[in-house]
Amino acid sequence: MTTDTLTLQQRPMTTDTQKDAKFWDGIAEKYAKSPVGDMAGYERTLERTASFLDGDYRVLEVGCGTGTTALKLAPHAAHITATDVSSAMIDIAREKAQRENTTNVSFEVARASDPRYRDRAFDAVLAFNIVHLVADVDGLLASLRASLKPGGLLISKTPCLGAMNPLVRWVAVPALKLVGKAPRYVWSLSPQGLHESIERAGFEIIASETHLTSGKPHHPYIVAKRA
Repeated sequence: MTTDTLTLQQRPMTTDTQKDAKFWDGIAEKYAKSPVGDMAGYERTLERTASFLDGDYRVLEVGCGTGTTALKLAPHAAHITATDVSSAMIDIAREKAQRENTTNVSFEVARASDPRYRDRAFDAVLAFNIVHLVADVDGLLASLRASLKPGGLLISKTPCLGAMNPLVRWVAVPALKLVGKAPRYVWSLSPQGLHESIERAGFEIIASETHLTSGKPHHPYIVAKRA
């Protein structure tokens, strides 16, 4: 077995990755049982994402959590490789797939910018609620671009704390971090800054929407094509 085919569990994990995995492992069960906060907005995201996919597409989803989105989109793709740094999240996702008898989704433990997926020529990469939680946003976007074939799509939805109430980013998030209730990295991205980062990484934005059913548009849904 070559180094490139080793799973993340078999590779030495960096301290930062171990810390991230430990946090998400610790909340996996609670996360799996939590209801979707804006179901209508979530369903709109699923609908729009499905419209950009094709039955022949090979898709990569990073930060898949407990697999709900990948499993719902499975009928719209040939195969989905869904990854998350948390082995506990992935265990729950695999159990869901087995219960639902979904065979065209594979769940793998991996960090969002894992080099194993570069040059894999995916038709689309999904990055929902993950871009603001990584240490290196530009590095992640470059890695996702490298995993796509020319013309492939990056489909993302990202909470932009820079557009939210300042109390959220300056008071609530630091307080939650202090007591271990929030991940280490929660960046205060702005929608404009996110757009600029995506374009700087070598993408052409072809759609930018908001799917929230109430409140300010601070969770942009962006579809971008690899240039």
